Amino acid sequence: MTRSPLSRTALIRSGVSALALSLAATPVALAQDETASSTVETIIVTTTRREENIQDIANSVTASSGAELAPFTEGGADILSLAARVPSLYAESSNGRVAPRFYIRGLGNTDFDLAASQPVSVIMDGVVMENVILKSFPLFDIAQAEVARGPQGTLFGRNTTAGTISFTSNRPTEELDGYAQIAVGTLGTINAEAAFGGAILDDVLFGRLSLMTQNREDWIDNGFTGEDNAMGSHREWATRAQLLFTPTENLDALFNIHGRSLRGTSAVFRANIVGPGHNDLNGNFDRDTVWFDSAFNNPQAYDSWGSSATVNYYMDGLTLTSITAVETAEGYSLGDIDGGNLVTGPGFIPFPSETQDGIDELDQFTQEIRLASADDQPTTWQVGAYYFDSQFNITTVGPNGGFPPSTTVRHKNQPWSVFAQASHQLTDRLEVSGGVRFTNDEKFMTGIVTNFPVQPVSVEDEQVSWDLSAYYDLDDRQAVFARIARGFRGPSIQARDVAFFNPPSVADSETSISYEIGYKSEPFDGRARFNATAFYYQVDDLQLSAVGGAGNLVQLVNADRGVGYGIEIDSEFVVTDNLFVTAGFSWNETELQDNLLEVGVCAQCTVLDPDADNDGFHEVDGNPFPQAPDMILSFTARYSIPAGENGEWFAYTDWFYQGHTNLFLYESEEFYSDGNFEGGLRLGYAGTSEAGRDYEAALFVRNITDEENLVGGIDFNNNTGFVNEPRIIGLSFRSTLN
Repeated sequence: MTRSPLSRTALIRSGVSALALSLAATPVALAQDETASSTVETIIVTTTRREENIQDIANSVTASSGAELAPFTEGGADILSLAARVPSLYAESSNGRVAPRFYIRGLGNTDFDLAASQPVSVIMDGVVMENVILKSFPLFDIAQAEVARGPQGTLFGRNTTAGTISFTSNRPTEELDGYAQIAVGTLGTINAEAAFGGAILDDVLFGRLSLMTQNREDWIDNGFTGEDNAMGSHREWATRAQLLFTPTENLDALFNIHGRSLRGTSAVFRANIVGPGHNDLNGNFDRDTVWFDSAFNNPQAYDSWGSSATVNYYMDGLTLTSITAVETAEGYSLGDIDGGNLVTGPGFIPFPSETQDGIDELDQFTQEIRLASADDQPTTWQVGAYYFDSQFNITTVGPNGGFPPSTTVRHKNQPWSVFAQASHQLTDRLEVSGGVRFTNDEKFMTGIVTNFPVQPVSVEDEQVSWDLSAYYDLDDRQAVFARIARGFRGPSIQARDVAFFNPPSVADSETSISYEIGYKSEPFDGRARFNATAFYYQVDDLQLSAVGGAGNLVQLVNADRGVGYGIEIDSEFVVTDNLFVTAGFSWNETELQDNLLEVGVCAQCTVLDPDADNDGFHEVDGNPFPQAPDMILSFTARYSIPAGENGEWFAYTDWFYQGHTNLFLYESEEFYSDGNFEGGLRLGYAGTSEAGRDYEAALFVRNITDEENLVGGIDFNNNTGFVNEPRIIGLSFRSTLN
């Protein structure tokens, strides 16, 4: 197939009316501007475990370079900054900078437990980060990020019913390479990164060392204790060392060692900040102040490290790949769950609550082996096997050893799978692909320290996942595709309630079937890119977490069915040689379908769902999935003005708009968000020094309008919520080292 160059899609896009303007007006500008000569760049992705042009893949995929990600973390943000920056992608967390929860096409999991499973798999340098703590590893020295929507069960396995998010680090190279970057901003924000690499032994050994530190000072006062600047900080360090060994033309081995240390404040919960009867932030909300009756001020501390070896052996027309990896982690987060105190509130708080959850002795081992044919054949194929072994302890404890009493449980997970995938070029224009995977998944939970007898729990399932697709070239710059895929999420065990004298709960495996059709194009002689996908999926035995409400429980449940459908649009335009614009849009409709499923509801909010049998539990049949935005609009634009022979002044802006998002399984007047938006701006100068080093200096603003957006809530005994990051203004400087 002949494809023209394609640009690297920005993971971060934004804006409301800007989307319509760019889609409608930009083609006119492109058609009229005969001076524009630049074309969009080619994006090479590895969604199929091969290096392929993103335009040649029969799947809805968005990719971004590390340079495109950098503006979103320079102000102190973490991996959650990806939320609503990509069509159909959302993310949130009630655990601060750890345990992010991702959602693709509305499908995710709101479970806050440290053993929670997610239907979005996060993959870093080819290694699955299964535990929610591992998913939060900082983003630095990134080469590319890829978001693949829909079930990815053939090549990436279980727990990918929603899709995958894959990050690839910059690898060692033969040439001297690296960079240094520092950003300083308000609230004592400092973000510094550096990387250095090159040849150690000519043609044989290459290395790269990457480092980052990200810091913010305490800035939130505790009005109850009278302590100024009591919380809100984070101090994070991370490093990655890589060695690439190429002893022969037939063998290469990449060794990766990485680590991370985090100290700071967990999520900041705020009592009674919405309602009654509405979801607007009320007079109880003060971004700079909380009223915790705890002197601990929601601390958080985590450490992790890991290593991997990716070995490729090249035979005659075949490649044998082995990826071996280990990951470890430990740490804790403490939270004032009620978000206030009994004396001054704010608002009515029936009783206080503070709990600490921690994970220790987390050990994850993974081994993958693949044998693949050459890429330049009419028929390509790959077969492989995968093994996973994870075990860790989770401890829940109340303040000063009080209620809830200290409880420790141990989780183990041991799945394995075998898979095969093939593609065949039927004609010059038509390619068909298919794959199948068999997985056996086992999980175990035992009580280590409990306050009542807890019997060991084990679950096991065997499932087949598969996909079929067809890709047809209309011409050199247009193609259409169709894809059907089946995925599954393994059975789950939730033991958070053991600390509160309740037995653990279990959820059966969920299975999904997804249908999508898409259109990919590079119009205007390659100076634009426009991709669109329509999809429909059905999830049977949908795994959900019923949190809070009557009985204040955390229980796993299965809904009979969940359905979702919608559209996604990715686009970018080289309007002129000096103006580059991206725009994205997604519309997702989701619905729970189970006329018997009931859940407990909040004590102080206005519930919209019926309680037909008057048992205190409300029916959720017909409700949208929790934390599933029905709309995401995104927009970025970069305009440059040449300055001299080797420089330019530039202005860059990014915006996003998030539509209606229900926070819980039930619907209420208080616990949802609608119309959240944020924007960013960078103004600066970029050039090349006489020594040949590229550099950039910029003024940046994150959350430029200082929006105060409700992003999550806690279903407890009062209307507790938490909000987005504040506005950060700063300066940044970056220079390459070669």
